[in-house]
Amino acid sequence: MTKALPKIILKKGKEKPLLRGHPWVFSGAVAKIEGEVSPGDLGEIYSEEGQYLGAGHLNPASQIILRLLTQKKEPVDIPFFRERISRAARLRETFLKGKTNAYRIVNGEGDFLPGLIVDRYGETLVLQSLTAGVERLKGSLVDLLVSEMKPRSIYERSDVATRRQEDLPEVTGLLFGREVSDRIEIEEYGCHFQVDVKGGQKTGFYLDQRENRSDLKNLSQGTRVLDCFSYTGAFSVYAGLGGAEELTLLDSSEGALKRAEEHFHLNALEQIPHRFIRGDAFEVLRSLKPEYDIVILDPPPFAKRKGHLSGASRGYKDLNLQALRLLKRGGFLFTFCCSHHVSWDLFQKIIFSAAVDGGREVQLLVRKGHPTDHPVNLCHLEGEYLKGFLCKVL
Repeated sequence: MTKALPKIILKKGKEKPLLRGHPWVFSGAVAKIEGEVSPGDLGEIYSEEGQYLGAGHLNPASQIILRLLTQKKEPVDIPFFRERISRAARLRETFLKGKTNAYRIVNGEGDFLPGLIVDRYGETLVLQSLTAGVERLKGSLVDLLVSEMKPRSIYERSDVATRRQEDLPEVTGLLFGREVSDRIEIEEYGCHFQVDVKGGQKTGFYLDQRENRSDLKNLSQGTRVLDCFSYTGAFSVYAGLGGAEELTLLDSSEGALKRAEEHFHLNALEQIPHRFIRGDAFEVLRSLKPEYDIVILDPPPFAKRKGHLSGASRGYKDLNLQALRLLKRGGFLFTFCCSHHVSWDLFQKIIFSAAVDGGREVQLLVRKGHPTDHPVNLCHLEGEYLKGFLCKVL
């Protein structure tokens, strides 16, 4: 006999977000729990009036007590997850086949698989388990990925702070297959990179900036480019291959800049005049001369909590003020924000304020965000973290 699933009963009126498809239920919306619950259990959710709202993974230790998997009365079993993963993989094939061998296969809530991130780097998959529910299923999910994707290796990078909110430790290590090498070579629109999936930022590389790098390449012919927060130099490699005549890379990490230099060699860009500056961008930008045709700002998130918004806004404004000062007339600014607490509207106002204070006339040409392998659930706009603008200084 199948054991009855625990039930979450919501407070009156708290069912509205779920009825609209939002995948999170916060603990404060819960009136009571019927049945025993352990972190990672599958549970059902009901309105106060007894209306079935769906099923998802439970974690009473988390502020997000339930993450919705389905609004239907259906088995949430291995075939369920196989279909979701296959659907996600087909989407990537549609848009990226033949263009790159590095992309995101599963993007959590964006692929209706909350808590699961899977990235491909050639024949290696990198998995992030962000919730107790995914952690409980990790072995089965690895088996599914092996059968569906046929990777050589699957490596885990669940070393992210968000796991603490689920009362989970940070872990890394090999989950399947051959031992992963320290460097995995990938190709992206003809650009080559060596990725450190064991210790690099995120799962090893900023896959979410692929299309924005490609757009930069198309504007780079004959330009002097300043690449701030350059990490291992991916934006600069695209600019170099796009015909830039001079490149300046700025980052606080000596190791990242060394890797950037390796990427210059890998892509035969040594002949282009370039320099690497190690330092704090807030300080270094003030010391540079206004001689650039393109400036790229891709800083880490400044607002990891809502309480950080005020300080983050000042930081983003200062960076953009300095970047606009450094641009020649007719120059382009690629400016990004990956703080999901900073809205599109707020980020645009920050750029506007920087332009006014800097006395620059600026055109906003296009908004720039996630690529197709980082889809966002339309009912879960919290998943839309990457926001960017391409601007032109007149």
